[in-house]
Amino acid sequence: MTEDTWSVAGRTFSSRLIIGTGKYKDYALNAAAAKASGAEIVTVALRRVNLSDPSQPMLADFVKPDEFTYLPNTAGCFTGEEAVRTLRLAREAGGWSLVKLEVLSNTVHLYPDMEETLRALKLLVAEGFDVMVYCTDDVVFAKKLEEAGASAIMPAAAPIGSGLGIQNRVNIRLIIEQARVPVLVDAGVGTASDAVIAMELGCDAVLMNTAIAGAKDPVLMASAMKHAVLAGRQAYMAGRMAPKLYADPSSPLGGLI
Repeated sequence: MTEDTWSVAGRTFSSRLIIGTGKYKDYALNAAAAKASGAEIVTVALRRVNLSDPSQPMLADFVKPDEFTYLPNTAGCFTGEEAVRTLRLAREAGGWSLVKLEVLSNTVHLYPDMEETLRALKLLVAEGFDVMVYCTDDVVFAKKLEEAGASAIMPAAAPIGSGLGIQNRVNIRLIIEQARVPVLVDAGVGTASDAVIAMELGCDAVLMNTAIAGAKDPVLMASAMKHAVLAGRQAYMAGRMAPKLYADPSSPLGGLI
């Protein structure tokens, strides 16, 4: 295969796997998993990760900014104002303009509050941010996000950290078909087969955190996810055979001796 890359907001990447930097035992394990995954982008929850206190272990000492593209996100924000303020601080602190927006609903399922998400997106785009947006798998709302200037659409496969895999393949596929920006499955992936399915549906990339960090062996799972994303992407590009209701033997039944 020739080199297969994807681009978002003018930045081009070879790996279609993005991993998080939360829930690991420590930053050293996080770094080992990141390297095993082959990821080029790591998400950074600005409200939960130590980026500035040198008296404590710092993410940048292990997952190095010169080796990975940091994607600051607004995990833990429940209003548009919180999210916008968090990303403004991120740009001031690290110069980051490519960001991930998530505004959660304060509920057990933690699905994003889409009205607040759309409102925050418009504010951030007006301020020059390139915004990758975490959202529900609502086909209509996904298009509204794109029209409002989102750099990428990131529908949830299932609730954050659930590991349930893609629950609505139809909607994910419809979002992909209508989008003119990258579409990434984000949240709900549990194991390698879930990543394969996301890529076979035509996603540009897959983002995950708990699926790797919560595994018994995070480094081995990170490697599994790397191969799963590659296999799913290649299967999508190859074009699967048409499914049939009845048997179609590989060898002809006629003309036998």
